[in-house]
Amino acid sequence: MYLAFAHRAARMTRHLRPCGDFLRSRTGGAAVKFAFVAAPFFALLVALFQTALVFFAGRVLDVTTEEASRYILTGQAQQSNMTQAGFATWVCGKTFALFNCNNFMINVQNYTDFASASTAMPTVTFNQAGQVSNTWAWSPGNPGDIVVVQVMYQWPVVLGPLGFNLSNLSNGNRLLVSTAVFKNEPY
Repeated sequence: MYLAFAHRAARMTRHLRPCGDFLRSRTGGAAVKFAFVAAPFFALLVALFQTALVFFAGRVLDVTTEEASRYILTGQAQQSNMTQAGFATWVCGKTFALFNCNNFMINVQNYTDFASASTAMPTVTFNQAGQVSNTWAWSPGNPGDIVVVQVMYQWPVVLGPLGFNLSNLSNGNRLLVSTAVFKNEPY
């Protein structure tokens, strides 16, 4: 029994020898080879995590916009005389700690028909202090109006190694935009 165990242990340690050889190596060749592979590997990891986080935040913003738009669709926002700031606070209450509530931008416009409704991505402009200088619309409409709700958020992007960059704004952030288009219900 002991002899069988000893043979198994010897076979298992043969597989671990390359790791031990790497640690005992005095030539430095293995360390140099690892250095060549390490930089692209870590750059790929940073890019992967950052991309996944941006897509996750965009999806959370989409779900939040869909839920918050129902407040306008059913006329609750109009009947309670909700303001744009109040709607932004309400949207923030639907999200969790992923977003900073002060960075939400709300653009709500109404139209008479779907053909004239604009869902184009808005252009964000900045003043000298680096703050958004746009004036966003707040017009939730009346019963039967076509409404376009755009919830925007400036997502901070960390510049990755090897020039990986997800930013689409001049200040280095990524603009996440979620749009909902609907016809107000009669209320």
